Amino acid sequence: MDLNPKTYEPNIELSEFVKRYWTLDGEKESIPLKNTIVPDGTMKLIFHYGDTYKHHSQNGKITILPNCFLIGQLTKPYVIEPVGVTGSFVVQFKPNGFLPFTSIPIKELENKAIPLNKLFGEEGIKLGNQVLKANSTSERIQIIENFLFKELSYKNKVDNIVKSTVETIFSVNGQFSVNEFSSTNNVSRRQLARKFSSAIGLSPKQLAKTIRIQSTLKVLLNEEITSLTELAYEKEYFDQAHFIKEFKEFTGLTPKEFFGDDLKMSLIFDKE
Repeated sequence: MDLNPKTYEPNIELSEFVKRYWTLDGEKESIPLKNTIVPDGTMKLIFHYGDTYKHHSQNGKITILPNCFLIGQLTKPYVIEPVGVTGSFVVQFKPNGFLPFTSIPIKELENKAIPLNKLFGEEGIKLGNQVLKANSTSERIQIIENFLFKELSYKNKVDNIVKSTVETIFSVNGQFSVNEFSSTNNVSRRQLARKFSSAIGLSPKQLAKTIRIQSTLKVLLNEEITSLTELAYEKEYFDQAHFIKEFKEFTGLTPKEFFGDDLKMSLIFDKE
């Protein structure tokens, strides 16, 4: 069974914050036992209307994830395993898009699954129940958009310099020099780092590294690669060792392992 997610566009008035919605449905057999979520610079609200998932932490601890939660910014691979039949509705925010919806500092959400009651109190519990009970994707989108419009507090409006930096990092697939950008745009590195930390939870350099690995994975998946060395240089890694180190940091695999035994299907990354 194909587990390709179906994606949906957000309301135009939310598109500054929300990248897209997606759904994932499938049988247990069709999914590799463990899936690795590769960091992609975005935070996601996840609603499991099917069975939930287990999380395998790097120290071997296994936790059962809640039915509804936010996954904060990831800085390392996040390994999950389906408990049963998958049915998930996901709200994917833009890198700087979750800021207006939370009073918890973004940095504190890093590499964590945060239950909705911790994020939004009673309202969060209500939201989770409504989304899980809904009968269709369009109904779920309606519920979430009503909620987001209500929550949208403009006191946390995302800073324009953060916005334009994020757009630049995406437009160059993460091949981005912080120094160059700071001097061209007349903003100090320190100031940019501070603004990024509070809006996104990552530094500009971390976000660039994350986007670069995502773009590298896309190339590996969609194009015939004859040489990993060539790919490393094309994506402007210093050398092969640097490429392998970063690849492993984000995926938990070396590029060679990625190619072996059809393993890449168990990596969840942004294929579009």
